[in-house]
Amino acid sequence: MTTAWYWHLNHKDIPLWKTILISWGVALLEYCLAVPANRFGSIQGFSAFQLKITQEVITLVVFSVFAVAVLKEPFHWKYLVAFGLLLAAVYVVFKK
Repeated sequence: MTTAWYWHLNHKDIPLWKTILISWGVALLEYCLAVPANRFGSIQGFSAFQLKITQEVITLVVFSVFAVAVLKEPFHWKYLVAFGLLLAAVYVVFKK
């Protein structure tokens, strides 16, 4: 979803309607991968909460790389602190 939602920020010359269609195409592909991944995770015994927390952490890691590499956004120390808190959330969710 990162590409579908944020790629267009570097392509403001493309008309909005084309950007929407491109983003929908990318999102469809991403959903076609995410839905089976969630099904497989559920079959393996992960709860919906565990799957969602894991998805959010993966999304933020991917977004961070995308924002720095593609959007040329600066990376601040406070983002590392936020990631640490997210990892704490993962620990809490997966703790038996």
